[in-house]
Amino acid sequence: MEIEKNFTKQEIDIYRKLNSPTKIQNFLNDLEINFEENGDTCFSPRKVLKSGKAHCIEGALFAAAVLRFHGFEPLILDLEANDKDFDHVVALFKKGNYWGAMSKTNHAVLRYREPVYKNIRELAMSYFHEYFTDDGRKTLRRYSMPVNLRRFDKLNWMFSEEEIWYIPEHLTKVKHFDILNRKQIRNLRKADEIEIEAGKLVGEKTPKS
Repeated sequence: MEIEKNFTKQEIDIYRKLNSPTKIQNFLNDLEINFEENGDTCFSPRKVLKSGKAHCIEGALFAAAVLRFHGFEPLILDLEANDKDFDHVVALFKKGNYWGAMSKTNHAVLRYREPVYKNIRELAMSYFHEYFTDDGRKTLRRYSMPVNLRRFDKLNWMFSEEEIWYIPEHLTKVKHFDILNRKQIRNLRKADEIEIEAGKLVGEKTPKS
């Protein structure tokens, strides 16, 4: 697919300016949080730009699309929590031999990762101690290998006006790797109270219904 022909002038102007992971992350930070007031969404990168908002997977897909525009592979990583918490998706990039990640989140943690990680497991584990529920229980359990979004080119994932639920559905099916055994899970210590309080910091308040 010749993706260059599908970009609008506005998209080209914006994507050209976002020519580094730092600039992409800053752009993600400036987007409003998609609180899905009217129901669950999975916006394409085009719809993210049109709406000016995104939640975690939408932000990761947008970041991957920008990397694709600049000639890099559009890679995402799925972080899988236990049934007490939500999964998280980040966009991956590599500088030299080291991995980093871009992330959209409303919370003070689970954010950008500098490209200092030797492998995907190292990067995934960097989120472990920040990944806990309001009562301090640590919940991160598995991570996927990088998923290359080129596989969805025929479905027009970058430019679709429709929801692209096939991507999160695919993430539920890909191989994930356990990061803990049962004994380690049993012995996990809860986060400290000050960590729990810090974890409650958010960028935007949830809109009142």
